[in-house]
Amino acid sequence: MNKYHQILNKITFRGKFQENKKGNIQFLVNEQLHLKPLDLLEIFESRLMPRNKLRKELDLFISGERLTEAYREIGVTWWDYVGPIMINTYPTYLEQLPPLIAKINKEKRNSKNYILFLGANNTESSQQPCLSLIQFQIVNKKLLITAYQRSSDASLGLPSDLYHLYLISRQIDVELKSITLYLGNVHIYENNIESTKRLLNGDEVRFQLNV
Repeated sequence: MNKYHQILNKITFRGKFQENKKGNIQFLVNEQLHLKPLDLLEIFESRLMPRNKLRKELDLFISGERLTEAYREIGVTWWDYVGPIMINTYPTYLEQLPPLIAKINKEKRNSKNYILFLGANNTESSQQPCLSLIQFQIVNKKLLITAYQRSSDASLGLPSDLYHLYLISRQIDVELKSITLYLGNVHIYENNIESTKRLLNGDEVRFQLNV
């Protein structure tokens, strides 16, 4: 059982239940995923993900594209619910990533904390980013990425966020040692719990999007 499946299993067995306006959830708080490249490979190979769409989605985020129509053109429809414009969400903050990566690649300072914050207080947002912070450190000539996620849909959002973080790591000219993700709240929506159990039993499943 890979580390992603381990956390899914933990939620289904130990998670508490909570009512939510998007649908009831089973959840855990303050969980951690520490993943080395082999762990990431095991996760990506064990899970059917729309990798091409996720890659193009990240490219649009980084370019600062705010129109949801542009995302529909690449087959990404899960942002339709926010309306025609993505206000103060992922594109607003991830468009700051290219100069930060350029700085990291230029300096490659050992143990320096390079940080990208996503989100702002008291700001109108069509969707407050679930991923709140990404930290890059170079230790002994290897890259360590640490991220904090305030809220994580374990069935759908979590593998996608891991893949985005991996794609970001590929833009840095330093060998990746690990990605560590801290999950403030990681949950499975009630309508996806049975599908999650079937996934853990080795079945191919499709999850329902809750927005």
